Amino acid sequence: MADEPESMILPLLREIRGEIQKQFTEMREEFTEVRQRLDKLESGQKTIRQALTADTMMSKFVTGDFEERIFELERKVEKLTNGR
Repeated sequence: MADEPESMILPLLREIRGEIQKQFTEMREEFTEVRQRLDKLESGQKTIRQALTADTMMSKFVTGDFEERIFELERKVEKLTNGR
């Protein structure tokens, strides 16, 4: 009776179920690792974006400061040339 196909089906199905569960467990672990890597990448991108924003703001501030100084110098030169 042990060699009959009916008696072989259940153990075979149990073995298949065990293998499937093992693969699902491995996939969950891999997905967890991928999520962690993505979190690190997103964090790095956020840091880079913040640094670029700060750099852009600083550049605008410096440029604006120079423009203001140039404007003041132009006004003084104009006063001097008109005063003559």
